[in-house]
Amino acid sequence: MSESVLTRLFLIRHGPTHAKTMVGWSDLPADLSDTAALARLHDYLPQEAVVVSSDLSRARDTASAIGGARERLADHRDLREIHFGAWELRSWAEIDTESPDHIRAYWETPGDVRPPGGESWNEVCARVDRAINALIAQHRGRNLIVVGHFGQILTQIQRAARLTAEEAFSHRIDNLSVTELSHQGLDWDRGWSSGRINHIP
Repeated sequence: MSESVLTRLFLIRHGPTHAKTMVGWSDLPADLSDTAALARLHDYLPQEAVVVSSDLSRARDTASAIGGARERLADHRDLREIHFGAWELRSWAEIDTESPDHIRAYWETPGDVRPPGGESWNEVCARVDRAINALIAQHRGRNLIVVGHFGQILTQIQRAARLTAEEAFSHRIDNLSVTELSHQGLDWDRGWSSGRINHIP
């Protein structure tokens, strides 16, 4: 296949969980009651695309709700949200009371800082990059709908737009939004371009 073939990514954030805590690998369900929003999302996305999601139920069930008759790939564990470790299902305020310097460093200077028992931002980026690279390599030239999570989407915005982690974190990613990226060529460090970010159909 030609190195000039373009692969388009449509990154979807799952439906809302309504949690007010840090939800990473905890398997909370999505609220998929807004059927009109799901229908608009289904209709907006390319019909010939293939669909893949994180293996967490909030992403998996969202993928099922918007996928329609599109080809569905196996769920992918490496497309999960950030693993918050001991911070899972706890609020910022609660952790800030106990470890203010730690949690502020994690969010304000993302990189190698790691939650207790969890992942650093750089580790999340490496994990998701591997998964996305593999998907593109396997489905080069196709449209890929990837249903996942806030942090997972930010990792790809960061590398496609060549942003710092701090710049990537400044983006808002709403539930049931679409972020559109593309990759062309065989060099994972180049060939990226970004389109709409956080688009609500």
